[in-house]
Parts: sequence; C-alpha cells; structure tokens
Amino acid sequence: MYIVSGCLAGLCCRYDGGDNADERVMQLVAEGKAIPVCPEQLGGLTTPRPPCEITDGKVMSNEGADVTESFIRGAEEALKLAKLAGSNKAILKARSPSCGIGKIYDGTFNENLIDGDGLFAAMLRKEGFKLETE
Repeated sequence: MYIVSGCLAGLCCRYDGGDNADERVMQLVAEGKAIPVCPEQLGGLTTPRPPCEITDGKVMSNEGADVTESFIRGAEEALKLAKLAGSNKAILKARSPSCGIGKIYDGTFNENLIDGDGLFAAMLRKEGFKLETE
C-alpha cells in the first residue's frame, strides 16, 4: 500500500485550490493500492491558503505567518494514517514544504531550491518508508 500526496491523486488540495494530478498515482488509488493524504489539510489549514516554504526550521507563509505547528500536526496525522494502512512506501509531491523529497524551496518565495525534505517526508523517512516523487 502506498501513501500518496492528495494533490497527485487529483484532489484539489494544493495551496491554490488546484491539484497536481498524476495518472500513475490516480491509477494506484483507483486499484486500491494507494491512499491519498494532504498533511496540510490534516493540520487544519484551509484550501486555498497562502504559499508556504521552510526557512530556518520553520514553515512560514508568504504573508509572514508561522504555520509550523499546523504542518507538524498534519504530518503526524498523515503518518498515523500511513501506519494504520500498513504502508511502508510513499509517492509525494516534489518541492512541497510537506511532501518534498531531497529538494525543497529555500524560504525566499523565489523558486530557489535547496537540499532538504518537507516535514511529512522527513517523518516518513525517519520511520523507514521508501520515498519517491511523482
């Protein structure tokens, strides 16, 4: 069983209210082989919401709001779902402050990438999940 970013499964949960639908991910969900989650929504954030990036260990919106606690709470809830499903692998949205794997935006909101993981991806990695992006 895969855990997948909800936006990749076609759910309109991106920060701007859109999706990042990926046919392969949508097929896995349709076959009952994947469960979509959106850690940001699970953390209580609205959709749409201001764009967020990680800077100095905090998740900040482009409006200057510290939303770290919502991101942590959502990542913890999504991790619970992954464990309940017996999953050990995930397909996550690249560059996201929640789901990014290996590269995330640098916190300047200028589309600059740095090495690092989103908060949910980091939790999954720590738990031994196999991670891949779309």
